[in-house]
Amino acid sequence: MTEDYASLPSQPALAFNVEVLANPSQETLRELALEHTPHCFVTAHGSINKVARNKARMAAYTYIIDRKGDGSQTYSHNVISPSRATELIAAQARYLEEKGKLIEIDGYVGMGPRAVPVQWLYTLEGANIAGMQQVLAFPRESVEDAAALAAPFAPAFRLVYTPDFRPANMPGEQAIVVDLDNYVTYIMGPDYFGESKKGALRMLCEFIYRRGGLVMHAGAKTIDTGSDNLVMAVLGLSGTGKTTTTFSQQGRLTQPVQDDMVALWPAGEISITENGCFAKTFGLTADSEPIIHAGTCSRSAWIENCFIDAEGAPVFDKGLLSDDDVARLRDILIGTGADAANVDAYIRGEVSTEQITDSDGIPKDGWDFAAWSENGRSIIPMSSVEGAADFRALPQMRSLGILNRDEGADAAIPGILRFSSPEQAAGYLMLGETSKTSAAGKDRGKTRSPFTQPFFPLAHNLQAERFSELAATFAETNMWMMNTGYVAGDGRSVKSGDGLKIKIPHSSAMLEAMISGSIKWTKDPDFGYEVVDVEAEENRELLDRVPAEILQPRRLFEANGALGRYQEWVQRMKEERTMFLRKFDVPETIISAVTGCQ
Repeated sequence: MTEDYASLPSQPALAFNVEVLANPSQETLRELALEHTPHCFVTAHGSINKVARNKARMAAYTYIIDRKGDGSQTYSHNVISPSRATELIAAQARYLEEKGKLIEIDGYVGMGPRAVPVQWLYTLEGANIAGMQQVLAFPRESVEDAAALAAPFAPAFRLVYTPDFRPANMPGEQAIVVDLDNYVTYIMGPDYFGESKKGALRMLCEFIYRRGGLVMHAGAKTIDTGSDNLVMAVLGLSGTGKTTTTFSQQGRLTQPVQDDMVALWPAGEISITENGCFAKTFGLTADSEPIIHAGTCSRSAWIENCFIDAEGAPVFDKGLLSDDDVARLRDILIGTGADAANVDAYIRGEVSTEQITDSDGIPKDGWDFAAWSENGRSIIPMSSVEGAADFRALPQMRSLGILNRDEGADAAIPGILRFSSPEQAAGYLMLGETSKTSAAGKDRGKTRSPFTQPFFPLAHNLQAERFSELAATFAETNMWMMNTGYVAGDGRSVKSGDGLKIKIPHSSAMLEAMISGSIKWTKDPDFGYEVVDVEAEENRELLDRVPAEILQPRRLFEANGALGRYQEWVQRMKEERTMFLRKFDVPETIISAVTGCQ
Protein backbone atom coordinates (compact mmCIF):
# COMPACT_ATOMS: atom_id res chain seq x y z
CA MET A 1 0.00 0.00 0.00
CA THR A 2 1.44 3.36 -1.02
CA GLU A 3 1.17 6.66 0.80
CA ASP A 4 -0.21 9.94 -0.54
CA TYR A 5 2.54 11.97 -2.20
CA ALA A 6 0.96 15.22 -1.11
CA SER A 7 1.36 14.34 2.59
CA LEU A 8 4.85 15.72 3.16
CA PRO A 9 6.62 15.28 6.50
CA SER A 10 7.36 18.42 8.49
CA GLN A 11 10.57 19.40 10.27
CA PRO A 12 10.41 21.18 13.65
CA ALA A 13 12.03 24.55 14.26
CA LEU A 14 15.80 24.46 14.72
CA ALA A 15 16.78 23.64 18.29
CA PHE A 16 20.37 24.89 18.00
CA ASN A 17 21.34 28.06 19.85
CA VAL A 18 23.43 29.47 17.00
CA GLU A 19 23.53 32.34 14.54
CA VAL A 20 22.04 31.19 11.24
CA LEU A 21 23.30 32.58 7.92
CA ALA A 22 20.21 31.91 5.84
CA ASN A 23 20.61 31.39 2.10
CA PRO A 24 23.71 33.49 1.47
CA SER A 25 24.56 34.38 -2.13
CA GLN A 26 27.03 32.37 -4.16
CA GLU A 27 29.52 35.21 -3.84
CA THR A 28 29.19 35.23 -0.05
CA LEU A 29 29.60 31.45 0.05
CA ARG A 30 32.81 31.79 -1.96
CA GLU A 31 34.12 34.29 0.58
CA LEU A 32 33.13 32.05 3.50
CA ALA A 33 34.76 29.03 1.86
CA LEU A 34 38.05 30.84 1.29
CA GLU A 35 38.05 32.05 4.88
CA HIS A 36 36.83 28.96 6.74
CA THR A 37 37.21 25.84 4.58
CA PRO A 38 40.60 24.11 4.89
CA HIS A 39 42.54 23.56 1.65
CA CYS A 40 40.12 25.62 -0.42
CA PHE A 41 41.55 28.12 -2.91
CA VAL A 42 40.96 30.04 -6.13
CA THR A 43 42.18 28.60 -9.44
CA ALA A 44 43.50 30.51 -12.42
CA HIS A 45 39.96 30.46 -13.83
CA GLY A 46 38.60 32.14 -10.71
CA SER A 47 36.76 28.96 -9.66
CA ILE A 48 36.97 27.48 -6.16
CA ASN A 49 38.76 24.15 -5.67
CA LYS A 50 38.67 22.15 -2.45
CA VAL A 51 41.14 19.34 -1.76
CA ALA A 52 39.28 17.05 0.63
CA ARG A 53 40.41 14.35 3.02
CA ASN A 54 37.77 12.08 1.54
CA LYS A 55 38.00 11.28 -2.14
CA ALA A 56 34.63 9.51 -2.32
CA ARG A 57 31.52 8.79 -0.27
CA MET A 58 32.01 6.68 2.85
CA ALA A 59 29.36 3.95 2.59
CA ALA A 60 31.06 1.95 5.35
CA TYR A 61 30.44 4.80 7.80
CA THR A 62 26.77 5.29 6.89
CA TYR A 63 24.23 4.03 9.45
CA ILE A 64 20.44 3.94 9.49
CA ILE A 65 18.75 4.25 12.88
CA ASP A 66 17.10 0.89 13.47
CA ARG A 67 14.23 1.39 15.89
CA LYS A 68 12.58 -1.98 15.19
CA GLY A 69 15.68 -4.13 15.63
CA ASP A 70 15.39 -5.99 12.30
CA GLY A 71 17.89 -3.97 10.30
CA SER A 72 19.35 -6.78 8.23
CA GLN A 73 15.89 -7.56 6.83
CA THR A 74 14.66 -3.99 6.48
CA TYR A 75 17.70 -1.99 5.34
CA SER A 76 20.48 -2.33 2.79
CA HIS A 77 22.87 -0.14 4.85
CA ASN A 78 24.63 -0.57 8.16
CA VAL A 79 22.37 0.13 11.12
CA ILE A 80 22.87 1.86 14.45
CA SER A 81 20.88 1.59 17.67
CA PRO A 82 18.67 4.52 18.69
CA SER A 83 20.67 5.02 21.90
CA ARG A 84 24.01 5.18 20.09
CA ALA A 85 22.55 7.47 17.43
CA THR A 86 21.17 9.78 20.13
CA GLU A 87 24.63 10.08 21.70
CA LEU A 88 26.22 11.01 18.37
CA ILE A 89 23.51 13.49 17.47
CA ALA A 90 23.81 15.16 20.87
CA ALA A 91 27.60 15.38 20.50
CA GLN A 92 27.17 16.98 17.07
CA ALA A 93 24.70 19.50 18.55
CA ARG A 94 27.23 20.48 21.22
CA TYR A 95 29.85 20.98 18.51
CA LEU A 96 27.43 23.16 16.54
CA GLU A 97 26.75 25.39 19.52
CA GLU A 98 30.47 25.70 20.27
CA LYS A 99 31.00 26.88 16.71
CA GLY A 100 28.12 29.31 17.04
CA LYS A 101 27.19 29.71 13.37
CA LEU A 102 25.36 27.68 10.74
CA ILE A 103 24.88 28.17 7.02
CA GLU A 104 21.32 27.36 5.97
CA ILE A 105 20.42 26.44 2.39
CA ASP A 106 16.69 26.11 1.62
CA GLY A 107 15.62 24.53 -1.62
CA TYR A 108 13.94 21.65 -3.36
CA VAL A 109 14.88 18.24 -4.63
CA GLY A 110 12.99 18.28 -7.89
CA MET A 111 10.41 20.71 -9.20
CA GLY A 112 6.74 20.54 -10.05
CA PRO A 113 4.14 18.59 -8.07
CA ARG A 114 6.65 15.94 -6.93
CA ALA A 115 9.22 18.40 -5.55
CA VAL A 116 10.34 17.91 -1.93
CA PRO A 117 11.52 20.86 0.23
CA VAL A 118 14.87 20.28 1.96
CA GLN A 119 16.86 22.30 4.48
CA TRP A 120 20.64 21.79 4.44
CA LEU A 121 22.68 23.06 7.42
CA TYR A 122 26.49 23.39 7.53
CA THR A 123 29.13 24.67 9.92
CA LEU A 124 31.38 27.29 8.34
CA GLU A 125 34.13 24.82 7.41
CA GLY A 126 31.54 23.30 5.07
CA ALA A 127 30.93 26.57 3.19
CA ASN A 128 32.19 25.08 -0.07
CA ILE A 129 29.75 22.17 0.30
CA ALA A 130 26.95 24.65 0.97
CA GLY A 131 27.90 26.52 -2.19
CA MET A 132 27.81 23.35 -4.26
CA GLN A 133 24.53 22.18 -2.79
CA GLN A 134 22.91 25.55 -3.45
CA VAL A 135 23.71 25.13 -7.13
CA LEU A 136 22.13 21.66 -7.33
CA ALA A 137 19.00 22.50 -5.33
CA PHE A 138 16.01 24.07 -7.07
CA PRO A 139 15.33 27.50 -5.54
CA ARG A 140 12.00 28.22 -3.91
CA GLU A 141 11.13 30.61 -6.75
CA SER A 142 11.12 27.75 -9.27
CA VAL A 143 8.65 25.65 -7.24
CA GLU A 144 6.51 27.82 -4.95
CA ASP A 145 3.74 30.23 -5.82
CA ALA A 146 3.55 33.77 -4.42
CA ALA A 147 1.59 32.74 -1.33
CA ALA A 148 4.07 30.01 -0.39
CA LEU A 149 7.02 32.33 -0.98
CA ALA A 150 5.52 34.84 1.44
CA ALA A 151 5.41 32.21 4.21
CA PRO A 152 8.42 30.77 6.09
CA PHE A 153 10.13 27.86 4.38
CA ALA A 154 8.67 24.51 5.50
CA PRO A 155 11.23 21.72 4.97
CA ALA A 156 10.18 18.09 4.72
CA PHE A 157 13.79 16.80 4.94
CA ARG A 158 16.73 18.15 6.92
CA LEU A 159 20.46 17.49 6.68
CA VAL A 160 23.01 18.64 9.29
CA TYR A 161 26.65 18.57 8.10
CA THR A 162 29.73 19.16 10.30
CA PRO A 163 32.87 18.26 8.30
CA ASP A 164 35.35 18.91 11.10
CA PHE A 165 33.43 17.22 13.91
CA ARG A 166 35.09 13.81 13.88
CA PRO A 167 33.59 11.40 16.43
CA ALA A 168 36.65 9.73 17.96
CA ASN A 169 34.84 6.57 19.03
CA MET A 170 33.45 5.75 15.57
CA PRO A 171 35.26 3.83 12.80
CA GLY A 172 37.26 6.23 10.67
CA GLU A 173 36.20 9.06 13.02
CA GLN A 174 33.22 9.53 10.71
CA ALA A 175 29.50 8.85 10.92
CA ILE A 176 26.59 9.50 8.58
CA VAL A 177 23.51 8.83 10.72
CA VAL A 178 20.26 8.50 8.79
CA ASP A 179 16.93 8.89 10.57
CA LEU A 180 14.47 7.63 7.95
CA ASP A 181 11.57 7.76 10.38
CA ASN A 182 11.93 11.54 10.67
CA TYR A 183 13.76 12.33 7.40
CA VAL A 184 16.88 13.84 8.96
CA THR A 185 20.50 12.95 8.13
CA TYR A 186 23.41 13.90 10.41
CA ILE A 187 26.85 13.94 8.74
CA MET A 188 29.88 14.00 11.04
CA GLY A 189 33.46 13.95 9.80
CA PRO A 190 33.41 13.58 5.99
CA ASP A 191 34.43 16.67 4.01
CA TYR A 192 33.31 15.39 0.59
CA PHE A 193 30.39 17.03 -1.20
CA GLY A 194 28.88 13.72 -2.31
CA GLU A 195 27.72 13.05 1.26
CA SER A 196 25.55 16.17 1.15
CA LYS A 197 24.14 15.39 -2.26
CA LYS A 198 23.40 11.75 -1.53
CA GLY A 199 22.21 12.49 2.00
CA ALA A 200 19.05 14.12 0.68
CA LEU A 201 18.69 11.69 -2.24
CA ARG A 202 18.94 8.67 0.07
CA MET A 203 15.96 9.95 2.06
CA LEU A 204 14.17 10.68 -1.21
CA CYS A 205 14.64 7.04 -2.27
CA GLU A 206 12.69 5.83 0.76
CA PHE A 207 10.10 8.61 0.50
CA ILE A 208 9.31 7.94 -3.16
CA TYR A 209 9.30 4.17 -2.74
CA ARG A 210 6.59 4.56 -0.08
CA ARG A 211 4.55 6.51 -2.64
CA GLY A 212 4.68 4.07 -5.52
CA GLY A 213 7.75 5.21 -7.45
CA LEU A 214 11.39 4.20 -7.65
CA VAL A 215 14.41 6.52 -7.60
CA MET A 216 16.95 5.29 -10.12
CA HIS A 217 20.67 6.08 -10.20
CA ALA A 218 20.34 7.27 -13.76
CA GLY A 219 20.94 10.13 -16.12
CA ALA A 220 18.16 11.17 -18.48
CA LYS A 221 17.74 13.14 -21.68
CA THR A 222 15.00 13.88 -24.19
CA ILE A 223 15.56 12.78 -27.78
CA ASP A 224 13.68 13.99 -30.83
CA THR A 225 14.15 11.28 -33.46
CA GLY A 226 12.17 13.14 -36.09
CA SER A 227 9.26 10.75 -35.74
CA ASP A 228 9.10 10.54 -31.94
CA ASN A 229 9.97 12.52 -28.83
CA LEU A 230 11.05 10.42 -25.87
CA VAL A 231 13.02 10.29 -22.66
CA MET A 232 16.04 8.00 -22.43
CA ALA A 233 17.18 7.03 -18.92
CA VAL A 234 20.69 5.67 -18.39
CA LEU A 235 21.67 3.78 -15.24
CA GLY A 236 25.24 3.25 -14.11
CA LEU A 237 27.52 3.23 -11.09
CA SER A 238 29.95 6.13 -10.63
CA GLY A 239 32.55 6.22 -13.36
CA THR A 240 30.60 4.25 -15.96
CA GLY A 241 29.81 7.31 -18.09
CA LYS A 242 26.29 8.40 -17.10
CA THR A 243 27.14 12.07 -17.43
CA THR A 244 29.02 11.62 -20.69
CA THR A 245 26.19 9.56 -22.17
CA THR A 246 23.56 12.01 -20.93
CA PHE A 247 25.27 14.90 -22.69
CA SER A 248 26.01 13.05 -25.95
CA GLN A 249 23.86 13.76 -28.99
CA GLN A 250 21.49 11.34 -30.74
CA GLY A 251 18.59 11.87 -33.08
CA ARG A 252 17.59 15.23 -34.50
CA LEU A 253 17.76 16.96 -31.12
CA THR A 254 19.02 15.79 -27.72
CA GLN A 255 18.40 17.78 -24.53
CA PRO A 256 19.89 16.74 -21.17
CA VAL A 257 17.51 16.37 -18.23
CA GLN A 258 19.54 14.91 -15.33
CA ASP A 259 22.94 13.28 -15.05
CA ASP A 260 22.57 11.24 -11.86
CA MET A 261 19.17 10.52 -10.28
CA VAL A 262 15.60 10.39 -11.61
CA ALA A 263 12.41 8.97 -10.18
CA LEU A 264 10.37 6.52 -12.21
CA TRP A 265 6.59 6.30 -11.93
CA PRO A 266 3.82 4.25 -13.60
CA ALA A 267 3.32 4.57 -17.36
CA GLY A 268 6.89 5.77 -17.90
CA GLU A 269 6.48 9.10 -16.10
CA ILE A 270 9.73 10.45 -14.67
CA SER A 271 10.40 13.21 -12.16
CA ILE A 272 13.68 15.01 -11.69
CA THR A 273 15.86 15.63 -8.64
CA GLU A 274 18.63 18.18 -9.28
CA ASN A 275 19.21 21.54 -10.93
CA GLY A 276 22.64 20.62 -12.29
CA CYS A 277 25.20 17.86 -12.40
CA PHE A 278 28.09 16.62 -10.26
CA ALA A 279 30.52 15.56 -12.97
CA LYS A 280 33.73 13.58 -12.84
CA THR A 281 36.62 15.60 -14.25
CA PHE A 282 39.33 13.00 -14.81
CA GLY A 283 40.06 12.79 -18.53
CA LEU A 284 37.89 15.84 -19.22
CA THR A 285 38.63 17.65 -22.49
CA ALA A 286 36.93 20.39 -24.45
CA ASP A 287 36.59 18.05 -27.42
CA SER A 288 35.08 15.07 -25.61
CA GLU A 289 32.73 16.89 -23.21
CA PRO A 290 32.55 20.57 -24.20
CA ILE A 291 29.65 21.54 -21.91
CA ILE A 292 31.17 20.04 -18.78
CA HIS A 293 34.63 21.34 -19.64
CA ALA A 294 33.36 24.87 -20.17
CA GLY A 295 31.38 24.81 -16.94
CA THR A 296 34.28 23.39 -14.95
CA CYS A 297 36.65 26.07 -16.26
CA SER A 298 34.32 28.99 -15.52
CA ARG A 299 34.64 31.38 -12.60
CA SER A 300 31.31 30.28 -11.13
CA ALA A 301 32.41 26.65 -10.83
CA TRP A 302 32.89 24.76 -7.60
CA ILE A 303 35.38 21.93 -8.08
CA GLU A 304 36.65 19.29 -5.70
CA ASN A 305 39.80 17.19 -5.60
CA CYS A 306 41.08 18.44 -8.95
CA PHE A 307 44.84 18.73 -9.45
CA ILE A 308 45.92 22.34 -9.89
CA ASP A 309 49.28 23.08 -11.49
CA ALA A 310 51.83 25.69 -10.38
CA GLU A 311 50.10 28.34 -12.51
CA GLY A 312 46.73 27.63 -10.91
CA ALA A 313 45.17 25.79 -13.86
CA PRO A 314 43.21 22.53 -13.39
CA VAL A 315 44.84 19.44 -14.88
CA PHE A 316 42.32 16.72 -15.64
CA ASP A 317 44.63 13.79 -16.39
CA LYS A 318 47.15 13.96 -13.56
CA GLY A 319 48.49 10.60 -12.38
CA LEU A 320 51.67 10.14 -10.36
CA LEU A 321 53.07 13.29 -8.78
CA SER A 322 56.64 14.47 -9.24
CA ASP A 323 58.77 15.35 -6.23
CA ASP A 324 58.31 19.03 -7.22
CA ASP A 325 54.52 18.55 -7.21
CA VAL A 326 54.64 17.00 -3.76
CA ALA A 327 56.93 19.75 -2.44
CA ARG A 328 54.53 22.44 -3.71
CA LEU A 329 51.50 20.66 -2.26
CA ARG A 330 53.17 19.43 0.94
CA ASP A 331 50.91 21.28 3.40
CA ILE A 332 47.74 20.25 1.56
CA LEU A 333 48.80 16.61 1.31
CA ILE A 334 49.68 16.37 4.99
CA GLY A 335 46.60 18.38 5.95
CA THR A 336 44.37 15.89 4.13
CA GLY A 337 45.86 12.82 5.73
CA ALA A 338 49.19 11.97 4.10
CA ASP A 339 51.99 10.71 6.35
CA ALA A 340 54.45 13.60 6.82
CA ALA A 341 57.53 11.35 6.97
CA ASN A 342 56.56 9.63 3.71
CA VAL A 343 55.80 12.94 2.02
CA ASP A 344 59.22 14.31 2.96
CA ALA A 345 60.99 11.11 1.91
CA TYR A 346 59.30 11.41 -1.50
CA ILE A 347 60.34 15.05 -1.83
CA ARG A 348 63.96 14.16 -1.02
CA GLY A 349 63.96 11.42 -3.65
CA GLU A 350 64.58 8.65 -1.13
CA VAL A 351 61.96 6.38 -2.73
CA SER A 352 61.08 5.64 -6.34
CA THR A 353 57.59 5.31 -7.72
CA GLU A 354 58.34 1.66 -8.49
CA GLN A 355 59.02 1.03 -4.81
CA ILE A 356 55.76 2.53 -3.58
CA THR A 357 53.32 1.25 -6.22
CA ASP A 358 52.10 -2.23 -7.09
CA SER A 359 52.16 -3.89 -10.50
CA ASP A 360 49.06 -1.93 -11.55
CA GLY A 361 50.67 1.40 -10.61
CA ILE A 362 48.42 1.82 -7.54
CA PRO A 363 50.23 3.28 -4.50
CA LYS A 364 50.79 1.01 -1.53
CA ASP A 365 49.41 1.85 1.90
CA GLY A 366 50.89 5.08 3.25
CA TRP A 367 51.77 6.38 -0.21
CA ASP A 368 48.35 7.23 -1.66
CA PHE A 369 49.32 10.89 -1.96
CA ALA A 370 51.82 10.02 -4.71
CA ALA A 371 49.01 9.44 -7.23
CA TRP A 372 46.41 12.18 -7.59
CA SER A 373 42.82 11.03 -7.14
CA GLU A 374 40.97 10.37 -10.40
CA ASN A 375 37.72 11.24 -8.62
CA GLY A 376 37.91 14.97 -9.17
CA ARG A 377 34.47 16.55 -9.48
CA SER A 378 32.75 19.73 -10.60
CA ILE A 379 29.29 21.19 -10.19
CA ILE A 380 27.61 22.37 -13.39
CA PRO A 381 24.30 24.30 -13.02
CA MET A 382 21.67 23.42 -15.60
CA SER A 383 21.34 27.13 -16.32
CA SER A 384 24.78 26.97 -17.94
CA VAL A 385 23.89 23.95 -20.09
CA GLU A 386 22.94 25.12 -23.54
CA GLY A 387 19.89 23.30 -24.85
CA ALA A 388 18.81 21.67 -21.58
CA ALA A 389 15.32 20.16 -21.62
CA ASP A 390 12.25 21.94 -20.31
CA PHE A 391 11.72 20.18 -16.98
CA ARG A 392 8.06 21.20 -16.92
CA ALA A 393 7.08 19.26 -20.04
CA LEU A 394 8.93 15.95 -20.19
CA PRO A 395 7.68 13.15 -22.47
CA GLN A 396 7.40 9.57 -21.26
CA MET A 397 10.44 7.37 -20.82
CA ARG A 398 10.68 5.12 -23.87
CA SER A 399 14.29 3.94 -23.60
CA LEU A 400 16.03 2.57 -20.50
CA GLY A 401 19.62 1.35 -20.45
CA ILE A 402 22.39 0.34 -18.10
CA LEU A 403 26.08 1.12 -18.48
CA ASN A 404 28.68 -1.53 -17.71
CA ARG A 405 32.26 -0.30 -17.82
CA ASP A 406 33.87 -3.68 -18.45
CA GLU A 407 37.63 -3.99 -18.03
CA GLY A 408 40.25 -6.73 -17.80
CA ALA A 409 41.49 -9.71 -19.74
CA ASP A 410 38.03 -11.28 -19.61
CA ALA A 411 36.06 -8.11 -20.51
CA ALA A 412 33.46 -9.47 -22.93
CA ILE A 413 30.29 -7.40 -22.58
CA PRO A 414 29.11 -6.40 -26.09
CA GLY A 415 29.35 -2.74 -27.01
CA ILE A 416 25.57 -2.61 -27.03
CA LEU A 417 22.89 -5.24 -26.54
CA ARG A 418 19.13 -5.28 -26.36
CA PHE A 419 17.26 -7.27 -23.74
CA SER A 420 14.93 -9.86 -25.22
CA SER A 421 12.32 -9.75 -22.44
CA PRO A 422 11.23 -7.64 -19.44
CA GLU A 423 12.44 -10.44 -17.16
CA GLN A 424 15.91 -10.29 -18.68
CA ALA A 425 16.01 -6.51 -18.31
CA ALA A 426 14.92 -6.75 -14.68
CA GLY A 427 17.68 -9.28 -14.00
CA TYR A 428 20.49 -7.21 -15.45
CA LEU A 429 19.21 -4.07 -13.75
CA MET A 430 19.23 -5.99 -10.48
CA LEU A 431 22.80 -7.12 -11.15
CA GLY A 432 24.08 -3.57 -11.75
CA GLU A 433 27.42 -4.85 -13.03
CA THR A 434 30.52 -2.84 -13.83
CA SER A 435 34.24 -2.67 -13.12
CA LYS A 436 35.17 -0.54 -10.12
CA THR A 437 36.76 2.77 -11.04
CA SER A 438 38.76 5.48 -9.35
CA ALA A 439 35.72 6.43 -7.29
CA ALA A 440 36.26 3.15 -5.45
CA GLY A 441 39.86 4.02 -4.53
CA LYS A 442 42.11 0.97 -4.23
CA ASP A 443 39.15 -1.38 -4.18
CA ARG A 444 39.27 -2.23 -7.87
CA GLY A 445 37.84 -5.15 -9.84
CA LYS A 446 34.35 -6.24 -10.91
CA THR A 447 31.38 -5.26 -8.77
CA ARG A 448 27.61 -5.64 -8.64
CA SER A 449 25.12 -3.26 -7.04
CA PRO A 450 21.34 -3.73 -7.42
CA PHE A 451 20.03 -1.22 -9.93
CA THR A 452 23.43 0.56 -9.61
CA GLN A 453 21.72 2.08 -6.57
CA PRO A 454 23.96 1.99 -3.48
CA PHE A 455 21.86 4.84 -2.05
CA PHE A 456 18.59 2.91 -1.82
CA PRO A 457 18.33 2.43 1.96
CA LEU A 458 15.68 -0.29 2.11
CA ALA A 459 16.15 -3.98 1.29
CA HIS A 460 17.31 -4.24 -2.31
CA ASN A 461 14.80 -6.89 -3.35
CA LEU A 462 12.15 -4.15 -3.00
CA GLN A 463 13.73 -2.40 -5.98
CA ALA A 464 13.25 -5.49 -8.16
CA GLU A 465 9.65 -5.88 -7.04
CA ARG A 466 8.83 -2.21 -7.61
CA PHE A 467 10.57 -2.11 -11.00
CA SER A 468 8.61 -5.17 -12.11
CA GLU A 469 5.38 -3.41 -11.08
CA LEU A 470 6.34 -0.28 -12.97
CA ALA A 471 7.60 -2.11 -16.07
CA ALA A 472 4.22 -3.78 -16.41
CA THR A 473 2.73 -0.31 -16.99
CA PHE A 474 5.17 0.70 -19.77
CA ALA A 475 3.39 0.77 -23.10
CA GLU A 476 6.62 0.57 -25.12
CA THR A 477 10.07 0.89 -23.61
CA ASN A 478 13.26 -0.30 -25.25
CA MET A 479 15.65 -1.77 -22.65
CA TRP A 480 19.35 -2.26 -23.32
CA MET A 481 22.90 -2.39 -21.94
CA MET A 482 26.07 -0.69 -23.20
CA ASN A 483 29.72 -1.40 -22.40
CA THR A 484 31.64 1.86 -21.87
CA GLY A 485 34.99 0.25 -21.01
CA TYR A 486 37.06 -2.32 -22.89
CA VAL A 487 36.92 -5.58 -24.75
CA ALA A 488 39.54 -8.21 -23.80
CA GLY A 489 41.76 -5.90 -21.80
CA ASP A 490 42.54 -2.50 -20.36
CA GLY A 491 44.70 0.51 -21.23
CA ARG A 492 47.87 -1.57 -21.41
CA SER A 493 46.43 -4.30 -23.60
CA VAL A 494 45.04 -1.67 -25.98
CA LYS A 495 48.58 -0.34 -26.45
CA SER A 496 49.85 -3.85 -27.13
CA GLY A 497 47.08 -4.47 -29.65
CA ASP A 498 45.40 -7.28 -27.69
CA GLY A 499 42.36 -5.34 -26.46
CA LEU A 500 40.00 -2.63 -27.65
CA LYS A 501 38.85 0.57 -25.93
CA ILE A 502 35.24 1.57 -26.43
CA LYS A 503 35.54 5.29 -27.11
CA ILE A 504 32.95 8.02 -26.78
CA PRO A 505 32.38 8.19 -30.59
CA HIS A 506 31.71 4.42 -30.56
CA SER A 507 29.10 4.83 -27.82
CA SER A 508 27.44 7.73 -29.63
CA ALA A 509 27.29 5.76 -32.86
CA MET A 510 25.73 2.73 -31.16
CA LEU A 511 23.10 4.80 -29.36
CA GLU A 512 22.33 6.75 -32.53
CA ALA A 513 21.74 3.53 -34.47
CA MET A 514 19.60 2.02 -31.71
CA ILE A 515 17.43 5.13 -31.30
CA SER A 516 16.90 5.39 -35.06
CA GLY A 517 15.72 1.78 -35.14
CA SER A 518 18.21 0.90 -37.88
CA ILE A 519 20.01 -1.96 -36.11
CA LYS A 520 19.34 -5.51 -37.23
CA TRP A 521 19.74 -7.67 -34.14
CA THR A 522 20.62 -11.33 -33.71
CA LYS A 523 20.36 -13.58 -30.68
CA ASP A 524 23.54 -14.12 -28.66
CA PRO A 525 24.02 -17.93 -28.39
CA ASP A 526 25.38 -17.82 -24.83
CA PHE A 527 23.09 -15.40 -22.98
CA GLY A 528 20.02 -15.01 -25.14
CA TYR A 529 20.08 -11.22 -25.34
CA GLU A 530 20.23 -9.54 -28.74
CA VAL A 531 23.48 -8.23 -30.22
CA VAL A 532 24.26 -6.40 -33.43
CA ASP A 533 24.28 -8.75 -36.42
CA VAL A 534 27.68 -7.88 -37.89
CA GLU A 535 26.96 -9.91 -41.04
CA ALA A 536 23.82 -7.98 -41.91
CA GLU A 537 24.00 -5.38 -44.66
CA GLU A 538 21.59 -3.18 -42.67
CA ASN A 539 24.35 -2.62 -40.08
CA ARG A 540 27.05 -1.64 -42.57
CA GLU A 541 26.97 2.06 -41.64
CA LEU A 542 27.34 1.25 -37.92
CA LEU A 543 30.24 -1.11 -38.65
CA ASP A 544 32.01 1.72 -40.46
CA ARG A 545 32.04 3.55 -37.11
CA VAL A 546 32.37 0.70 -34.59
CA PRO A 547 34.61 -2.40 -34.93
CA ALA A 548 32.76 -5.71 -35.23
CA GLU A 549 34.83 -7.05 -32.30
CA ILE A 550 33.28 -4.42 -29.99
CA LEU A 551 29.78 -5.36 -31.15
CA GLN A 552 30.50 -9.09 -30.77
CA PRO A 553 33.48 -9.54 -28.38
CA ARG A 554 33.60 -13.29 -28.95
CA ARG A 555 35.20 -12.50 -32.32
CA LEU A 556 38.18 -10.75 -30.73
CA PHE A 557 38.82 -13.60 -28.28
CA GLU A 558 38.64 -16.08 -31.15
CA ALA A 559 41.02 -13.99 -33.31
CA ASN A 560 43.48 -13.82 -30.39
CA GLY A 561 43.37 -17.58 -29.88
CA ALA A 562 41.60 -17.09 -26.54
CA LEU A 563 38.20 -18.63 -27.23
CA GLY A 564 38.69 -20.93 -24.25
CA ARG A 565 39.07 -17.91 -21.97
CA TYR A 566 35.86 -16.48 -23.39
CA GLN A 567 33.98 -19.72 -22.75
CA GLU A 568 35.30 -19.81 -19.18
CA TRP A 569 34.02 -16.26 -18.74
CA VAL A 570 30.58 -17.26 -20.02
CA GLN A 571 30.30 -20.11 -17.53
CA ARG A 572 31.64 -18.05 -14.64
CA MET A 573 29.22 -15.17 -15.35
CA LYS A 574 26.25 -17.51 -15.37
CA GLU A 575 27.26 -19.00 -12.03
CA GLU A 576 28.11 -15.69 -10.35
CA ARG A 577 25.01 -13.94 -11.62
CA THR A 578 22.79 -16.78 -10.43
CA MET A 579 24.36 -16.70 -6.94
CA PHE A 580 24.02 -12.92 -6.71
CA LEU A 581 20.37 -12.85 -7.76
CA ARG A 582 19.40 -15.67 -5.42
CA LYS A 583 20.78 -13.66 -2.49
CA PHE A 584 17.91 -11.26 -3.08
CA ASP A 585 15.20 -13.90 -3.63
CA VAL A 586 14.81 -12.97 -7.29
CA PRO A 587 12.27 -15.20 -9.11
CA GLU A 588 13.72 -18.11 -11.08
CA THR A 589 12.09 -16.80 -14.26
CA ILE A 590 14.36 -13.75 -14.07
CA ILE A 591 17.45 -15.84 -13.32
CA SER A 592 16.71 -18.08 -16.31
CA ALA A 593 16.34 -15.02 -18.53
CA VAL A 594 19.73 -13.68 -17.36
CA THR A 595 21.57 -16.96 -17.91
CA GLY A 596 20.02 -17.48 -21.33
CA CYS A 597 18.12 -20.60 -20.26
CA GLN A 598 14.61 -19.42 -21.18
